[in-house]
Amino acid sequence: MNDPVVPFDLTRMFFGTDPTLFYLEIVFRICAVYAYALLLIRWIGGRSIAQMSTVEFLLVIALGSAVGDAMFYPEVPLLHAFLVITGVVGINKILDLLIFRYRSVEKLIDGLTTEVIRDGVINLQTLRDNKIGKSELFENLREHGYVNLGQVRKAYLESSGRFSFFRARPSRPGLPIEPAWDVFTPEICDWTSEAGKNTLLACCNCGTLVEAAANTPDVCPHCSATVWTAGRLPERDEQ
Repeated sequence: MNDPVVPFDLTRMFFGTDPTLFYLEIVFRICAVYAYALLLIRWIGGRSIAQMSTVEFLLVIALGSAVGDAMFYPEVPLLHAFLVITGVVGINKILDLLIFRYRSVEKLIDGLTTEVIRDGVINLQTLRDNKIGKSELFENLREHGYVNLGQVRKAYLESSGRFSFFRARPSRPGLPIEPAWDVFTPEICDWTSEAGKNTLLACCNCGTLVEAAANTPDVCPHCSATVWTAGRLPERDEQ
């Protein structure tokens, strides 16, 4: 029968109950497992570290578990850890080969590049399919120097999860995204309001532009939203 655990036993908490010599074994385990894992990762190639895809992300998780347990659990033999690490890296290498040879496998594992914005108008279905909020999209646009959607000719959500943006030349009026809406909410207006007269109106939901006139639709023709604001050019283009 195991001895009862003494709460807040600092000696047990910090040093455990293993023999002192086991600490030297831990050092050896760390060196051995680290060196073996490093050799296999070098075999995979540096690209896997610089640009993590879905496969590489799973590889990191699996290796972290296998490497960590073998470093300090005395009941985990090093040979078992080496076998697990080799198996994980081998599966990763096979998947990389299948992705390289077969487009269908690449689509299944890495996903597809999808269009997020075209000519200043957001593809809301892409955002819904990928569980991305407009605030996240706008944040990425501001980080790349965009202040309204009219500056964006095309935007893509890459299979890696990153956004790619392509600037419109010249810039066009569009839905303002700077300052951030949490800081300053765009003025809501329509063709009947003073702010909406003789201007372009931008849908606050998707960025579609319409000319303010007597026949301006009550709902956005692209997304059926009903909230509008004045479409603006960047300040340097307005001057």
